[in-house]
Amino acid sequence: MARPRFLLSAWPWRAAGYLLSGAVFGAAVLVALLGLAVAGGVLAVVLVGLPLLLGLALAGIPVAWAERGRLRLVDAEPVPHGHREPETAGLWAWLTTRLRERATWQELGHALLYAGLLWPLDALLLTVGLLVPLAVTATPLLMATAGDGREAKVVKLWTVTGWPAAGAVAVLGLLLLAVGGYVLGVAAGARAGLTRLLLTSRDGELDARVVELARSRVRLVDAFEAERRRIERDLHDGAQQRLVALTMTLGLARLDAPPGPLADQLARAHEEAGRALAELRELIHGIHPQVLADYGLGAAVADAADRSAVPVDVHLELPGRLPRAVEAAGYFVVCEALANVDRHSGARRAEVRGGHAGGRLWLEVWDDGHGGAQAARGGAGDGGGSGLTGLADRVSVLDGRLGLSSPPGGPTLLRVEIPCELSETAGACA
Repeated sequence: MARPRFLLSAWPWRAAGYLLSGAVFGAAVLVALLGLAVAGGVLAVVLVGLPLLLGLALAGIPVAWAERGRLRLVDAEPVPHGHREPETAGLWAWLTTRLRERATWQELGHALLYAGLLWPLDALLLTVGLLVPLAVTATPLLMATAGDGREAKVVKLWTVTGWPAAGAVAVLGLLLLAVGGYVLGVAAGARAGLTRLLLTSRDGELDARVVELARSRVRLVDAFEAERRRIERDLHDGAQQRLVALTMTLGLARLDAPPGPLADQLARAHEEAGRALAELRELIHGIHPQVLADYGLGAAVADAADRSAVPVDVHLELPGRLPRAVEAAGYFVVCEALANVDRHSGARRAEVRGGHAGGRLWLEVWDDGHGGAQAARGGAGDGGGSGLTGLADRVSVLDGRLGLSSPPGGPTLLRVEIPCELSETAGACA
C-alpha cells in the first residue's frame, strides 16, 4: 500500500473481492449453521439427530478450508492446518481423529464467530470503502436518469439540485473512491490477519516448522556428502594421477642420471613425490573411501580394522546397503574411535560390533585400554582432543545418539545409534 501506484494496481479490487466474498460466504455459513442447529435440536431425542449434531461439530472444517482459499486473494503465504492424518483408514478413524483434535474445535469457533460477527463487518467495510463512494460518483448519472433531470438524491440522504452541484459531488466521489481504495486495503489486510490468527494452530505450525527443519537438515547432509564425493573423485582422477606421473618421471630420470649431486637431488625429489602421493591417497581415503561407496559399511569398517595398529575384531550384522549419509556417519565414527584407540588408549585389543534393531542402526567400539575418556575432552580410550563433539554433532544431524562409557582403568565403550528404517522390498534402510 506504500507504493505510489497502489490505486492503479489490482490490489484494491482484490481487497474488495475478498470482503465481498467474505460477506456472501459468511451469510451462507450463518444460514447453514442455523439450519444444522435447529434440525439437530429438534431431532436430538432420536437417533437421526446425532449425525446433524456431529455435522455441526465438524462444520468448521469446510469453512476453514474455504477461508484458506479466500486468503489467497490478499495473502500469498498459505495458512497451515493443524489436522493430523488418521492412524488407520476408514470413516470412523477419521471422525475420532478430528473430534479429538484441538484444530477442529478451533475452526468451529472461527466458523461461529465468522457467521455471527465477521461477515456483517465485511459487508459494512465494503459499503463504506466502495459502494458509498461509487454512489456519490454516480450523482450526475442519477440526475440524468431522473424524471425531471433537475435533482438527484445522493445515497438516500441529501438532495443535489443543478448540474454544477452534481459535478462537484461527482468529484468528491472520486476523492472518496481513492480514499476508499486504501480503506479497503487496510480492512482486507486486517481481516486476513485476523483469519490467519484464528485458523493457525500453534501446534500445527510448530509441527510444520519442525518437519521443514528436518527436511532441510537432510538436504544439507545429502549435499555435504555429495560434495565430499566430488572432492574425492577430483583428487583421485586429477591430482593423484599427476603425482603418479611425476613420481614415474622422477624415477626414470633418477635411473638415467649419472652418479653425482644431480642423481642425489633426483633421488630426494623422487622420495618426496612418493611421500606426497602416499599422503594424498590417505587423504582421499579419509574423505570418502572407495570401498565404502562400492561395498557398503561392513566392508569399509573391515578395511579400517585391517589398517588399525591395534588388533580389531569386527562383528557386524547389517541388512544390506544403508543410505549414503548413514553409512558415511557410521564409518567416520568407527574410524575416529579406532584412531583414538591407537593414539591414546594403550589397548591391546579392540572390537567393533553393530547391527540393526528396532528401526535403528547401532555401532559399538570397545577397547581394553586404561579408560578415563570424557565426552567433553575426547573419544574412546583417549585423554582428550579426539573430536568426539564433532562426531556427536554429525550423528545428531541424522537424529542419532552417541554415548560413551570409559571408567578409569577401562574398558572403554563408544556406542552410536542412528534411526534407519528397513525397506520392505529391498531389505535395506530407507
